[in-house]
Amino acid sequence: MPKKDYYDILGINKKASPEEIKKAYRTLAMKHHPDRNQGDKTAESKFKEASEAYQVLSDPKKKSSYDQFGHSAFEGGGGGTGGFDFGGFETGGFSDIFDDFFGDFMGSGRGGGRSKKSRSNRGSDLKINLEVSLEEAYFGKKQTINLSSNEKCEKCSGSGAEPGSKPKKCSTCDGYGKVRTQQGFFTLQQTCPDCGGDGEMLSNPCKDCRGSGAVKTKKNLSIQIPKGVDDGTQMRLSGKGDAGYRGGSNGDLYVLINVQKHKIFQRSEENLYYKLPISMTDAALGAEIEVPTIDGGKSKVKIPEGTQSGKQFRLKGKGMPILRENDFGDLYLETNVIIPESLSKEQKDLLLKFKSLEDLDNNSEIKNFFNKAKKFWSGD
Repeated sequence: MPKKDYYDILGINKKASPEEIKKAYRTLAMKHHPDRNQGDKTAESKFKEASEAYQVLSDPKKKSSYDQFGHSAFEGGGGGTGGFDFGGFETGGFSDIFDDFFGDFMGSGRGGGRSKKSRSNRGSDLKINLEVSLEEAYFGKKQTINLSSNEKCEKCSGSGAEPGSKPKKCSTCDGYGKVRTQQGFFTLQQTCPDCGGDGEMLSNPCKDCRGSGAVKTKKNLSIQIPKGVDDGTQMRLSGKGDAGYRGGSNGDLYVLINVQKHKIFQRSEENLYYKLPISMTDAALGAEIEVPTIDGGKSKVKIPEGTQSGKQFRLKGKGMPILRENDFGDLYLETNVIIPESLSKEQKDLLLKFKSLEDLDNNSEIKNFFNKAKKFWSGD
């Protein structure tokens, strides 16, 4: 039976880029891999076909020969580059392919020693939410948090073995941490199922931690919240997560900051905002007003005569600290002119007298609006 075209096997055309070739092969290899299709001869055959096609088409020289002479380029009597060996997958190019695609699943440490205390022994990362007030975010604070985590077992010092006993070499993998199995003409390398890649077995596991090297513990942890933290800021405390398995390194602790809403101030990054209510008379006559600042102090703001609602004032450096910088944002005040809700008879009489003296020509906004209204009514 004639061999299938390599391009057809991978589902690509001759103009496919190296990246497209690699992507097509990866998809097929993951789909038809023997470990995912135990006992499926059809899948095994398709996996071999895809691997053979990729080995040729991923190599520029072999691809060029194949494009010229087809499969005969790799047959003993062919007119191309001569015979080509598709065996020897344990070393060389194909093993590199598997390392790239499958990582530890296919065995990334060719020829290495034990994989003892591998990355998989690292403890889990932990994450907590911490709520702080805007004032605490301004000043920073030292905070004690209650945490439940896996800590290194004191009895066995994290080894997982009862004091006085020693681990023995795993007989399944001979201490290597990985085992090899044959799938047709492929040699697959996987983590040892008995020792979990540790290369060792515990003959007498620690009774306190049951061989894990870590025990669940509640502890108090003191952390420093820096000045200027914002809502959503994430702090990483290296090595403060769960203890690792049998002496593996600790994970990290991530603290997610939630800043509470404030009764007065609104925040946008390093700047603060609020609406400043002022009386009708202060807006008309002008005034000097004391306003609150986030540090608990006061600042004086001069309100000029004729101030309207929506007028904005900026107090430089009265905002939030900028995280990890020796600088501050600003405080912005927006005026909101308040009309009295009830008036005494004397106040009404005074306002009526003021109204009789009022000259709308002195108020450009009112004058401009009614000039436009007159034009609108007249159809101009």
